[in-house]
Amino acid sequence: MTKTMSIRMDSSNYKFLADISKKERSDLSKAVRDLVTRGRLMLAVERYKQGEVSLGRAAQMAGLSVGQMMNLLADFGVESRIEKDDYLQGLKNLANLW
Repeated sequence: MTKTMSIRMDSSNYKFLADISKKERSDLSKAVRDLVTRGRLMLAVERYKQGEVSLGRAAQMAGLSVGQMMNLLADFGVESRIEKDDYLQGLKNLANLW
């Protein structure tokens, strides 16, 4: 389900969005949606990097699976905070599900 919203922004941000949408041959709405998606990813990476959220919570924030989030973090050079015991517990939990 999609929602409609109206936003106010200064003229420089509007020009920035208009330029992006023109270069990508799309409309302003798509440019805003794309930037919000990218912003979610960057916010999740930054919060994980700062130790403010767990890997699972970062994945939720980004709208990704945990595996995808791990790959994204690796792409940005962010080291995992998963300890060996956490990894082994995850394997144990997975084995119990099967």
